[in-house]
Amino acid sequence: MSIERSLIEHCSPTLASLKVGSLFSFLSPACSELHEQIDAINGQLRGKGLTLMMARPMGERALCYLYRTSQLEQMLSDPQNAAFLRPLGYDGADAGCALERLCARLRESEDFPHEIGLFLGYPLGDVIGFIENKGRNCLCCGCWKAYTDACAARRLFDRFAKCTTVYKRLYLSGERTLSQLAVSA
Repeated sequence: MSIERSLIEHCSPTLASLKVGSLFSFLSPACSELHEQIDAINGQLRGKGLTLMMARPMGERALCYLYRTSQLEQMLSDPQNAAFLRPLGYDGADAGCALERLCARLRESEDFPHEIGLFLGYPLGDVIGFIENKGRNCLCCGCWKAYTDACAARRLFDRFAKCTTVYKRLYLSGERTLSQLAVSA
């Protein structure tokens, strides 16, 4: 599968500016090849406020993160999010520094650091609920496990699924390119 198709399948809500970021695993035969593909994608999307990066190499696979810098910095500057992230080594609203810290935390462990939910646009209350409940007892489950507002979460899950369905149809039919589907922020 091409990296563009992976972006459409796993990152449509981020491309549509419905969420701050999306994470996906990509099979890449060579790291240098993946970096070239990422550079090409960034050339197409940078003017739209989007950036793709390799968050963690994993043998023949790589964990990739597509994000909107402005939304990420807004999330990082929220006082409640900042207070939650500070003890984990995140300091300030600079997206570059925060992403360096996130990538370091991803490399430190096979497990995902729980704060990654914020980088994916999950509500802080749900991230905290997941930690406190050790992933159990959620109100509903979709793109994430919701602990605070099941109705709002279900609406977002449905919105994200509809967005992905529409983006996949438009991309696979050839009606729109990746760049055309990426909304400017």
